[in-house]
Amino acid sequence: MAFWRNYFHLTWSTKNRLPLIQPDFEEQLYSYMVKRASELNVFVYAINGIEDHIHVIVAIPPKHSVSEVVKKLKGASSHFINHVIQPEGFFGWQGGYGCLTIGEKYLSFAENYVRAQKQHHEDGTTNGWLERSDKDDEGPVHKNTYPKEGSKYVRDQSGEYDALGELLF
Repeated sequence: MAFWRNYFHLTWSTKNRLPLIQPDFEEQLYSYMVKRASELNVFVYAINGIEDHIHVIVAIPPKHSVSEVVKKLKGASSHFINHVIQPEGFFGWQGGYGCLTIGEKYLSFAENYVRAQKQHHEDGTTNGWLERSDKDDEGPVHKNTYPKEGSKYVRDQSGEYDALGELLF
């Protein structure tokens, strides 16, 4: 195996953004996802969320694509909830996910942001960039790339973890 350090901040939502993640099984869900991730040799640094979405800070080996890891975690966890936990009604994840890379220097800031999810949402201190899980987003567009400016894909300014007043990405 080659030397690698690939850190990601992942987020995805429940089906139709419904409040499907219930406090009575939330810890079981996160523990199960950490277990499934470890079976893929994916390292989970932090996992947390609120009733309609989750955040996961991970290191993914280069032998796996991000989309493959997210697909497996979402699929396995929804199956686990529906067939093992069996809450009232159907549990499912919405299509799509958010994915941002993290430099090793800022890994601890990302972990702290995820661990404080409930508090961020309660206090209104969430970071819009870090909360996105748009199904139709196709990535960043830069000046000399296609699609050209004016397209529906033109992005707003980059966000930050708001650590030490430094722009992190």
